Amino acid sequence: MLFYSVAWIVLSLVDRLLFGAAGQMLPLSSLFALALLLPSIAVVIRRLHDIDRTGWWILLGFVPIVGTIVLIVFFVQRGTTGANRFGPDPLAA
Repeated sequence: MLFYSVAWIVLSLVDRLLFGAAGQMLPLSSLFALALLLPSIAVVIRRLHDIDRTGWWILLGFVPIVGTIVLIVFFVQRGTTGANRFGPDPLAA
């Protein structure tokens, strides 16, 4: 997330310098965000699987404010210990 945020900010600044003022299309940062959309979704689904929830919980993000808060709470929870229905514990020895 740190790499994504820093890269997006830098590309947004480059877009503004090359292509003009705010409010216009930002092609470099938009292409970067589009290229990382699928990997970002995969990471979120993997994290939900770590806490033994299906990937469909990602749709909760479409509920304004409350959905985002619930997802953040899910993301900071400790993963299930041992195997769950989505496979073995990746941190197991």
